[in-house]
Amino acid sequence: MAHAVSSLTSLKPFSREQFQWRNLFQQHSPKFWTNSGFFSSFTRRRGVRVVGSSSSGRYGVVSAVSESESQRPSYVWPDNKKRPRVCILGGGFGGLYTALRLESLDWPDGKKPQVVLVDQSERFVFKPLLYELLSGEVDEWEIAPRFSDLLSNTDVQFFKDRVQSLHPSDQFGMDEAAVTHSAGIVHLESGLVIEYDWLVLALGAEAKLDVVPGAMEYALPFYTLEDARRVDEKLRALERKYFGKDSPIRVAIVGCGYSGVELAATVAERLQTRGVVQAINVEKTILPNAPPGNRESALKVLSSRNVQLLLGYFVRCIRKDVEFGTSPELTNVEAVRDKIEAHNYEKVILELQPAERGIQRQVVEADLVLWTVGSKPLLPQLEPSDKPINIPLNGRGQTETDETLRVKGHPRIFAVGDSSAVRDKQGKLLPGTAQVAFQQADFAGWNLWAAINGRPLLPFRFQNLGEMMTLGRCDAAISPSFIESVTLEGPVGHTARKIVYLLRLPTDEHRLKVGISWLTKTAVESTALLQNSITKMLSGQ
Repeated sequence: MAHAVSSLTSLKPFSREQFQWRNLFQQHSPKFWTNSGFFSSFTRRRGVRVVGSSSSGRYGVVSAVSESESQRPSYVWPDNKKRPRVCILGGGFGGLYTALRLESLDWPDGKKPQVVLVDQSERFVFKPLLYELLSGEVDEWEIAPRFSDLLSNTDVQFFKDRVQSLHPSDQFGMDEAAVTHSAGIVHLESGLVIEYDWLVLALGAEAKLDVVPGAMEYALPFYTLEDARRVDEKLRALERKYFGKDSPIRVAIVGCGYSGVELAATVAERLQTRGVVQAINVEKTILPNAPPGNRESALKVLSSRNVQLLLGYFVRCIRKDVEFGTSPELTNVEAVRDKIEAHNYEKVILELQPAERGIQRQVVEADLVLWTVGSKPLLPQLEPSDKPINIPLNGRGQTETDETLRVKGHPRIFAVGDSSAVRDKQGKLLPGTAQVAFQQADFAGWNLWAAINGRPLLPFRFQNLGEMMTLGRCDAAISPSFIESVTLEGPVGHTARKIVYLLRLPTDEHRLKVGISWLTKTAVESTALLQNSITKMLSGQ
């Protein structure tokens, strides 16, 4: 979807590591705006209950503090209290695409909102294409562009920071029509305070590794750009270690949903005869919720690459043969991993428990364990320990929203992606996929426009357009929902999938750059293939 963007001043990302208190200025030149010029001292009156700093250095203690203790740097909006102020927390599909949607809409004079986007990373990550980093099909800049580049031609201000706590005030009978009245504040880890009129929760989720003993220490998730980098580094190290040896590289992948199957196919293709890939799943089949065509295509590819499927098992624990003792430096996950690396990649043991009776227990030995099971929303981590924020959460830690994506009881807060608990017509929770977040961002942007302009809000209706998965460098499977019982697979499916994702990239400029890059790579690969074919023909003569 194309987004119309205005050509205004370029922005500079705010990095909490570079933040210095002495650089807070209340005056700035409108021609050379930088984020450091948008802060002022934020002071609350004595006796008001605010979030203060505990002795441990963490925010979240609600107490009455003195005026001197409550001074914090506050973001000064360029057009403070004149135009609506929208704060978007999280720069994934839900957050970034909501910001771009707001930029693309036509606004009445004086109503176009000022938008701030906050994310802990400096890059947006197109997660469905992370697997291509392992296969070498894409470059990092193509699927993980910097926010500063994506937003350079927009009014959106980007802050690289972590969200620490939320303090909404729109639950106290606020008049929705008063669009320029403060609806709450956000505290960032750098100490910055952002006052907002409208808030979008799009904080996403993280891998859930704390469900099995040893998973946090010995398994690697595949959920973020940093995870993909780390897995690639581990595979490269193992490839060097086993080069010229008869012993294969053993990789165990826990979970056979889309992520696990895509990883298994990609890693097996990369290692070929040098590796043994085992995929473990508690279900008796892979991709239990996928269309039959995708499942059959995946089974065919995994079988052709000798991926071993251990179905009907759950992982009881993950451990190492080597005992490191109880030295103080091994009390955290990173220390244990560093120690493992220092011991030359000793193998990891996975103890498998059968999910049903009649199946024998198994023990799996692996050089690398990849974890693809489960995720947990980041929103519950923002709650102060002694007084939770007044936002309704379900059992998974997602916000309860109405059909317009507004948080229940909070007319000024919208939630999208993994931060929201949105149900389909049958009452089932929608999955946390990029397709869902992308569609929610479109509705959230429109409903913000409607709320600010006093128009009726639209109910969100998810339209399942189909499901896609990569199965290697020249292989994929696509089952479009609008064509029943049809699955595109092999090179055709692979090409169709890349075209669809190319069109889904955030901005026109980035789509153009990536499209040219992919066409160039295809031309080079085709030329090399043709040269090889000609060489073989000539040598055969």
